[in-house]
Amino acid sequence: MSCSHGRQSTTSGAPEVNTAGDLLTIGELARRAGVTATALRYYEELGLLPPAARVSGQRRYPESAARAVGAILLYRDAGFTLSEQKALMASRTGEPGEWDRLARRKLAELDEQIATAQAAREAIRHGLSCAHEDITQCPNFNAGVTARLAGQPLSRSHQHLHASTSPPGRLPARAAASSS
Repeated sequence: MSCSHGRQSTTSGAPEVNTAGDLLTIGELARRAGVTATALRYYEELGLLPPAARVSGQRRYPESAARAVGAILLYRDAGFTLSEQKALMASRTGEPGEWDRLARRKLAELDEQIATAQAAREAIRHGLSCAHEDITQCPNFNAGVTARLAGQPLSRSHQHLHASTSPPGRLPARAAASSS
């Protein structure tokens, strides 16, 4: 099995045969987990995946390695970097409460990312509903630009971007044209 730029390819059309009992070849584990063999080697190098046994010089993983890779992928999906995952794994045998501290720090980081995404959504909504044909002529947009130049992140300055410039009951010109 060879790997090029994250994609798996086989060097022959012959299927890999698991001849070492319950042990999986690196290719079998990669297919089962939906990752590349290179990723598995990297996880092993980082200490996220226990070192594989060697049979005739080839890596062989126990069935449990598939669950370990699944946990790595789940942590990744939850926003944990590989380095943070290593700290999480170490926290299981470290100080009591360390896992909670790491998880709470990640929650705070995710809350910030969510606030940023919500502010971006509001800014885009303002742009779509703004009565100004040229968004750069909108006073609310310009107030947002000024706030950003003053060092405020979008999540704090977005209130300048989504305040309505249309009189109550009146649909902005661009929105009215697009709804016809």
